[in-house]
Order: sequence, then C-alpha cells, then structure tokens
Amino acid sequence: MLSESNLYAALPDALAGVDLPFLGARTQGKVRDIYRHDDRLLLVTTDRLSAFDRILGVVPYKGQVLTQLAAWWFAQTQDIIGNHLLDVPDPNVTVARLCTPLSVEVVVRGYITGVTSTALWHQYSLGNRTIYGIEFPDGLRKNDALSTPIITPTTKARDGGHDERITSAEVVEQGLVTVSIWEQVSAAAIALFTRGQTLARRGGLILVDTKYEFGLAPDGAVVLIDEVHTPDSSRFWIAATYADRIAAGQEPDNFDKEFIRLYYVAHGYRGEGEPFPLPPDLAVQAAARYIRTYEMLTGESLAPGAWPAGPRIEATLRQWVVGMERR
Repeated sequence: MLSESNLYAALPDALAGVDLPFLGARTQGKVRDIYRHDDRLLLVTTDRLSAFDRILGVVPYKGQVLTQLAAWWFAQTQDIIGNHLLDVPDPNVTVARLCTPLSVEVVVRGYITGVTSTALWHQYSLGNRTIYGIEFPDGLRKNDALSTPIITPTTKARDGGHDERITSAEVVEQGLVTVSIWEQVSAAAIALFTRGQTLARRGGLILVDTKYEFGLAPDGAVVLIDEVHTPDSSRFWIAATYADRIAAGQEPDNFDKEFIRLYYVAHGYRGEGEPFPLPPDLAVQAAARYIRTYEMLTGESLAPGAWPAGPRIEATLRQWVVGMERR
C-alpha cells in the first residue's frame, strides 16, 4: 500500500479533471468527466471528492480506486443483472455502452444510520417514523441493523441541487419509470445488495448501504450503470469491531467517506451554502481508506498507475481513438 508520505507527495497532482478536446464536448459530473464516442461513453473518473452534493476537494488515487473497484464488482454481479461496462483501457477510464439513465437513484439500506438530510437516522432522530413510505418502530438506535434491507429512492440532483427523498410508490406515480421496470430494478437492487454484503463480509467489511443507478440499453434491457459498491456510492464498516463499538455507544469503524461527512458536520457544515476546502490531512486519510477498502474487498494490492494521471489518460485515450478508427 502507498505510504502516507507518498500520498502527501501525490496530493498536488491529484486529478481534478481532464480536458480532452480531441474527444469532443465534455460533460462533467460530480466525480467523472464524460465524453461520447459514437455509441460509447468514456468515463474518466477524477480524484474529486463530493459529499452533501458538493465538491469538497481532491483525494489522490481515488479515481483509480473507483474505476478498478467498480469493474471488479461488475464482474462479481453480472449474473444478477447486466451492466454497461465494455472496457477499462486505463486505471481511471471506463468505456461503457451508451445507455439511457433512469431518473431515480436506488438506495438500499441495511442499517439505520447517516447524517445527511436524506439519511434514515437523520429523519428518524427528528421523530419521523414513516420515512420513504416505510413504517419504522420506536426504539431503534443509530447504526442498528434493519430486519431486512429496504429500498429508499431519491430523485437525481440537477445543476448542483440536492437529492430529494421519494417513495417507491411515487417513483411509479410520478412516471419516473414504469411499474414493470421498477419491479425489475427493485428485485435486482436487493439481489445486488445481498451479494455485496456477502462478499464484503468475506473481506472483513459490512456493506451498510449503497446507491445504484440503472439505465436502459439500446435494446431496451435494464442494466446497472455508473459504479457499484465503491466507497463513494456505499458505506462500509469494519466487521470485527462493529458489535463491541455499538455496545460501547461508539460509532462503527467506517471505511468510506462517512468520516469526512462527520468532520464537516462537527465543524458546522451540513450541505447548505459553499463548503470549506477539504483539509490536506483529511484528503490523505481518505486516500488511505479508499485504497485499503479496495484491497480488503478484492484481496489484491492496488498497483498505482503512472503519476500524474492526466498525461497518462490523454495518451491512452488518443491510442484508443486510433484503435477504434482502424476497426
């Protein structure tokens, strides 16, 4: 694993973005810079870190971890549902089928936790017992396991806005997807989460909750898109210490970006207005956790790509375009 000194040294060159005019127009998401090439999408995963639907800063090697970990998970779950992945020509680049995204994010939760406005615990702590159209009993404590995983959809944030809570019934009532597609998506989401929990436990982690995105392939098939079971889209806890820490009234040991959310909340920021910049020490801690999560889940060491990543990505994609033109 990369040492702390390596991560500090890499911080100034962390990948904030890529501008590749030879690929055409660029679309920027929270974390990815996206280009279209014929019927393919080129997803360049940067080192940008977002929380509270805001970009806080950059985390060295984060983009590589997300790209390679998502590819690993796609391989582990392709028997459950197909996905958009075609190739990973560079540690930070995903070549994907061009799909039409569904207008809803599918969040699956196995525990009651979280500090954001859409989190179960935040709503429950305010006294709400009907959340996302689901009834919750009194007496639950933060970080308790739910009796069964549940789906809590959100709308997709646009133009810097926040994700908004919605019920499964409203997903269909508002015409975001058809009944048949939502039934297929819901079944796939629970199956994906169950597989994710099993494989995470094998690596010593608890998959607490996660976000899935689905789309329609050109043939109309529902497929998994974006990423799956990464520290960006999921919450992970250390399995070995969970019970003892809960019994002691402590927060679980987390191996995702939740500790960054907690840091910001402790310093008075919950997502309203502009956030303060991500402190360098926090960025390095995040990098170490992302890398360690990858290694625990996959059982493999992360082999860092050539650094800085920007020139490497440009060279790789120029070669990729030439190769496509020769076909």
